[in-house]
Amino acid sequence: MTKFRKALCTILFFSLIVPCWVHALEIQSKNAILYNVNEDTVLFSKEPDEKVPIASLTKIMTAIMAIENISNMDEVVSIPSVALEGLAEKNAMVVGFKANERVTYLDLLYGILLPSGADATNVVAYYLAGSEENYVNLMNEKAKELGLVNTHFSDTSGLDDVHNYSTVSDIAKLLQYALHNETFKKIFTSQEYTTSNGLKLKSTLTYYTEQYHLQNEYIYGSKTGFTTIAGFCLASIAHHDGVEYLLVTTGAPTTNRYPYHFVDAFAIYEYFMENYGYVTLYNKNDVLYSIKTKYSKEDLYEIKAEDSFSKYLAKDTDIESIRFEYSGLEEITPFTSQKHIGTLSIYLGDELLNSMDVVYQGGLTLSIFSLLKEYDYFILILLLFFLVFFLFFKRNKLKHKKKKV
Repeated sequence: MTKFRKALCTILFFSLIVPCWVHALEIQSKNAILYNVNEDTVLFSKEPDEKVPIASLTKIMTAIMAIENISNMDEVVSIPSVALEGLAEKNAMVVGFKANERVTYLDLLYGILLPSGADATNVVAYYLAGSEENYVNLMNEKAKELGLVNTHFSDTSGLDDVHNYSTVSDIAKLLQYALHNETFKKIFTSQEYTTSNGLKLKSTLTYYTEQYHLQNEYIYGSKTGFTTIAGFCLASIAHHDGVEYLLVTTGAPTTNRYPYHFVDAFAIYEYFMENYGYVTLYNKNDVLYSIKTKYSKEDLYEIKAEDSFSKYLAKDTDIESIRFEYSGLEEITPFTSQKHIGTLSIYLGDELLNSMDVVYQGGLTLSIFSLLKEYDYFILILLLFFLVFFLFFKRNKLKHKKKKV
């Protein structure tokens, strides 16, 4: 048993049914959603559409908005004193930038996503929109554009406010969008960075794993969030055996500031990585189904797999329970046109795993014997007809000769 599982012995129990997959997972976070990014499918969820405070997960939107509106990441700007006002009173997390210091936009972006600095978000808002209020308006417009229907922002940092909320489903959708941007992904997956003015930054992932001696075997990019009301929040990505995972959790308890959001994430990732993966259902050239033939030397026409096919399933899936259902021509001949003749569907229980078009590509050899056998009565009648016709013709010819004589 790993140290993460031991830690989970104290975690509350709840049941969650995911069709064909997870029967129960024990986590403390109030909300969670896990994606298989490869297939864009939800593997696990717990209250995924509940509107909740999201703390600094807000900064995912702040950062991607900035990246999309900055033309030169190396441009140097001065830290305006107005951008630092009130942060200490709000107990906001800061990078540590000082008024009038000169830094690059890239420094600010790393400051937003690694140590989660509210000073960095305010500076970006000041320069790109003139004020935080204007920038927040742009963030809300972007949320609508992305279809984040249960999301609203009231500031750039995610401080507790009834008007700053989202759902784990929306944040997952936002993060998937942001990760398509190479600059965002590079920063999101970085663990350390030194700014142009010499500040050494560490990601909150590095901070928590070092501070609490947690062994991180899975997560390679993350953004944390924390406020008293929101609890511990985490958006992360992980990779294992060719599978890309994306997980968002919110509302983990903050007792003794222990990082239950990371404990939950490690437990969820570990469960799926140990018990699920890509299972090969068939290989290239495997015979998947056979169709009856007629007038052919071959008794059956074999439908073969053009490529190997794997599906994300429980590793102990009984491959023998996979079934193939064919719909289309029930019988083909060497005369059948080389075209689409049907569809082959692959099922595991009642779940459709894959479907493929079946195209007859020729290859059947005509059997004269079977053709004659099929039409033996017709041929016999035809021969009798020709025999009768021949005899009748012969008889008439003889009569004609006698008359001449």
